[in-house]
Amino acid sequence: MDQFTLDAIARITTAPRETYESFTVDPLTPLLGAEISGLDLSEELTPVQQKDIRTAFLTHHVLVFRDQHLTPEDHKRFAALFGPLHLDSLPEEGGDPYILKVSANKDSKVVVGNGWHADGTADDEPSLGSMLYVTEVPEIGSGGDTLFANMHLAYDMLSPAMKTFLDGLTAVHDGARPWLTLGQLPPAEYDVPRNEHPVVVRHPDTGRKILFVNGPYTSHIPQLAAGESKAVLEMLYDHVARTNLLHCRVRWEANTLVFWDNRCVQHHATWDYFPYSRYGQRVAIDGTRPRA
Repeated sequence: MDQFTLDAIARITTAPRETYESFTVDPLTPLLGAEISGLDLSEELTPVQQKDIRTAFLTHHVLVFRDQHLTPEDHKRFAALFGPLHLDSLPEEGGDPYILKVSANKDSKVVVGNGWHADGTADDEPSLGSMLYVTEVPEIGSGGDTLFANMHLAYDMLSPAMKTFLDGLTAVHDGARPWLTLGQLPPAEYDVPRNEHPVVVRHPDTGRKILFVNGPYTSHIPQLAAGESKAVLEMLYDHVARTNLLHCRVRWEANTLVFWDNRCVQHHATWDYFPYSRYGQRVAIDGTRPRA
């Protein structure tokens, strides 16, 4: 393990751990994710509980709540504690415009999120975070885990020379890319977003730096020649996908809600359960424009 990696890990693992008055926190790894127990999200949360959840969210970035029995209104009420709800860009006709159904079965040709990404980074203001509530897991009882990657740490583990190089760059994020890579065109009703964001941004709440590029949405770095841009981006994508220290894994059980910080983590929904089914609903929260 190189010194850059050791230094990055030390900065996180030697930081003081928060204590929580209103629930129990069990980290998934020392560097990312935690399970929260002792809360019923179908009930109104107290100010102390809300404060503790915010602290845990900024500390662990991915929070897992097991054995929750939520109505759509419960789900949206919990999400609204963190900001205005984010409208789905392609809402289902007659459905709730704030709830995205995330499902797959034996008839599915693709699944949502099967690849490392952050949600909606082509938007002018990508979402603050997402809450995915899974009520149906594959009938065989396993499969469909979601992997998360810590993008603070992804940046921290780069060499000083690479950090200096990336800090001055921007990247174009194109909402059409997920369709184009499948040989398709976006739906006619989709107002395709396309925005240029810094390659390295700062978390709006903590000020920590974040590596902010991802394969499904980032098309190129305009300050570089095409070949250079491709080489740099592929190196960064490979870093995210292959550096296991960045990752945590959430194994889904029925009635689990996971809340992740879309600003500083990427996620990958593994599709390893075909032809079985999985069903969930996602509510997202409005964010702000990424800034260096």
